[in-house]
Parts: sequence; C-alpha cells; structure tokens
Amino acid sequence: MIEILDTTLRDGEQTSGVSFSAREKLSMAQLLLDELKVDRIEVASARVSDGEFEAVGMIARWAAGHGYLDRVEVLGFVDGGVSLRWIHEAGCRVVNLLTKGSEKHCREQLKKTPGEHLSDIRQAIAAARSMGLAVNLYLEDWSNGMVHSPDYVHFMVDGLKDEPVERFMLPDTLGILNPYNTEEFCREMVTRYPGLRFDFHAHNDYDLAVANVAAAVRAGVGGVHATVNGLGERAGNAPLSSIVAVLHDQLKVRTSVVEQNINHVSRMVETYTAIHIPANKPVVGEHVFTQCAGIHADGDNKNNLYYNDLLPERFGRVREYALGKMSGKANIRKNLEALGITLDDEAMQKVTARIIELGDKKEMVTTEDLPYIISDVLKQDVQDARVNILNYNLSLSHGLKPVATLRIEINGEEYEETSNGDGQYDAFVKALRKIYKKQLRRDFPMLSNYTVSIPPGGRTDAFVQTIITWTYRGESFKTRGLDADQTEAAIKATVKMLNKIENM
Repeated sequence: MIEILDTTLRDGEQTSGVSFSAREKLSMAQLLLDELKVDRIEVASARVSDGEFEAVGMIARWAAGHGYLDRVEVLGFVDGGVSLRWIHEAGCRVVNLLTKGSEKHCREQLKKTPGEHLSDIRQAIAAARSMGLAVNLYLEDWSNGMVHSPDYVHFMVDGLKDEPVERFMLPDTLGILNPYNTEEFCREMVTRYPGLRFDFHAHNDYDLAVANVAAAVRAGVGGVHATVNGLGERAGNAPLSSIVAVLHDQLKVRTSVVEQNINHVSRMVETYTAIHIPANKPVVGEHVFTQCAGIHADGDNKNNLYYNDLLPERFGRVREYALGKMSGKANIRKNLEALGITLDDEAMQKVTARIIELGDKKEMVTTEDLPYIISDVLKQDVQDARVNILNYNLSLSHGLKPVATLRIEINGEEYEETSNGDGQYDAFVKALRKIYKKQLRRDFPMLSNYTVSIPPGGRTDAFVQTIITWTYRGESFKTRGLDADQTEAAIKATVKMLNKIENM
C-alpha cells in the first residue's frame, strides 16, 4: 500500500491566482479525507496570515472530531520555534519541517554551513517533540542535491536518521528529474537508509511528474505527494487522478483512494479555483472517455476492442461517442441508443451525411443536438417540440436600446411580448422572461454562462456555435445553437432550452 499525501491546500494554493477561503479549505479537507480517502493532507504553510490561521484551526477542530487529526499536516520552518508555536496553537499535531536538501540552498539562502544547519534542525525537532508535534522532514531541493552535492545529502540524513522523524520527504523542487534518475536517486536513499520512511514530491516542469512518481514507487519509496488537478507552482505538481490510475494499473500497487469519487472532487476543486480542467486531461478531462472515430465505436460493439483498463465507470464517468466528420454509423447508433431512437438504414445515411457535413465545418455535434438534426434532415418531429418561436423582430438603433418583439407558441397557446435590453439577445430573453413570469407565472431559467465559437479562419460567413449554460430548479445544463448569425444561434439554443424545461 502506497501512502498518498495530498497537498492541494498548501502547494496547490501556490498556483498563480489561486487563494482558498477558510470555508473552502475546510470543505476541501473534508472531501479529501472523508470522500476521497487520501492518507494525509498538507493544509497550509505556518505564519502566512491570520486568515490561514483561522482556516487551519477550523480544519483541525473538524479533524479532531472525526479521528483525522494525525493526518492533517502543516509546513513549518527552522525559525527558532515561531512556526511550531503557530501550528500548535492552531490545533494541529503534525509539522512538515522544511530543511535544505542541497548544499547550494544551505550556503546561499541560509548563509550557513551544513553543520550549523544540521544543529538548527535538531533543535527544531526537539522543540516540536516537546510540544507534542510529530515531525516529517522535507529536504528542499533534494533533487539538485543528489545531482550536485550528494555528499551533503548523505551528511544531512546521516545526522538526522536517529532523530524522531516520521518521514523524510524528497522533493524535486524545481522539477528537474526524469524517470531514470528519479529511480536511481530514490533507490540510493532506500538502500542506504533501509530503516527510514521516504516520500517523493514531484513537480511537473518537464511534464514528467507522474512518470517520476511511478519511478520513485518502483524504487521503493512508501509515500508520494499529489495535488487535485495538478495544481501547484509553475507547471504544477503531480495530479492525483493520474497518479492513482498509474499506481493501480501500471504498477499494480494499491492506495487508499476511492477512484469512484475522483471526478467529483476534481470538479469541486475546479469550481473553487476557477482553473478549468483541460478537456483532454487524463481521467478527469471532459473528452477523455469520448470515442470520436467511428471505427472505435464499431470495435466497442465487437467485444470492446477499443477499451483499456481506464474504464470510465471506475471514476464516476460514462463513455460517450462524439459526433462529427470522423463519425460513422456506429457512433451515431450509440448516441441514438442513449436517446431511445431507432432509424432505418435510409434515414441513418441521411443523418450521417449531415453530421459529417457539420463536422467539416468544425462544428461540435452533441447527443443533445441529434434529435434536432434528425428532425431537420428527415422533416419530421422526432422530438416533441412543445415550444416554437412563431415570429420575432429585433431592432438596433444608434443611441437607443435594442428592442425585441416576439410571438411564441407554448403547448399550443400563443403569447406575444416586447422588451428592450442591453443587446439584441438580451432584449429577446427579457421578452421571453416576461411571458413566462407575468403571463404564465412560471419560473424562467437563469443564464449562467454564454460562449461563442467559430471555425478557424474567422470568415464573415462562418457558422457561429453558441453554447449557453442554464440553471433551472437546481439543475445545470447546456444547450447549443448553430447559425451564420450569432444572435440567431443564441436564439436556437434558447429554443432548445425552452423545450427541455417543458419536458423536465
């Protein structure tokens, strides 16, 4: 069993632009320990701010009440006991003591000899133990120490191996290692000091963090550090989701992490940080369980020929089949099955041709779009359209607010309304809202996000794809519209939304 320390709340918060509130930190600590079941969490650096002290105190009180206090760790410093008292007063019981793992850092940053630094560390360990704090020890810049000053690394560990240190933590602080020297250096530490427990802490500057973690585990380290979504300084840290998948599948070693909850925690952290997960990020990216090529969907129908061990269900996900120019009939049939729609061969050929045509224009076609494409191609109501826009007029005049007048049919009844707005689409939506709220006395969804994309090249006749995110009665969903005019595309997306809520 490999121990996982999650440092999202400490090292992850060093991501540019990321700062968690006390409540957010507590919520994430609860998710990490209660839901994801990581072994340990590193929640803060000592002495940062009053707000950080409050956050650590809240986490410590919650952890103490749930039996997790010995799994909550705080970064501390060799500073004459100041940070140790901060950690103790905040209610935590484990300090991750930051020391220098390379001679260059020792001499140039601290302006001390190795012997002086060693003496200071011993005093800090003794002070921590006198306060009842367990001690883990970071050898900062250890990777450069092994490259340029291995004798210094050995001197420090030789001088500390008999101290009451729970774990020696080996950081690749500047992300300089590769899997080959990671395994070499970690194996040297494990072999030279068989009685010590080692963690490896990777940074992703060369996009090798996950590979380096795997190499460290192969070498025999007992614990590894990660952050949710790979948050961290510069290029970030090793992402938790990828580490768990690699350790479980490639190295066949176990961790305590509950795979089923990884995606949920990743999305929560994405929400708190406002740093979007890349669509192609392994395990948690939006598109990583989406088959695009029709031949792959066909293979999935034939004894799962295009499956690997990363089954989406393991991570709380489902497999999807993209629709576009690479789609074949197999992809479309997979989506139709999900919608409960059956088409004959002639209809399937027409729909496939239309999807390929849209794909050639770089348009995204989704499962939600499929009934509308079928209706358009086959001139029949595959989906029951209970809402139809009968007429609308949009006016834009210099110096005056745009005005929209629309007439709409809802469940066979016609309604008409006029409104102005800050833009033509805004006026259109306000007119719609009047109909729903004043005439129908019904809730109207809130627009929470609005994005527009066009195919590369920026031609004036290019199709515009508008994707709108709506919130309605606690549920969030997206609708898409496609047209040569941006406002028309937005209106088409809105009509899809209206029909969706009629069937909810």
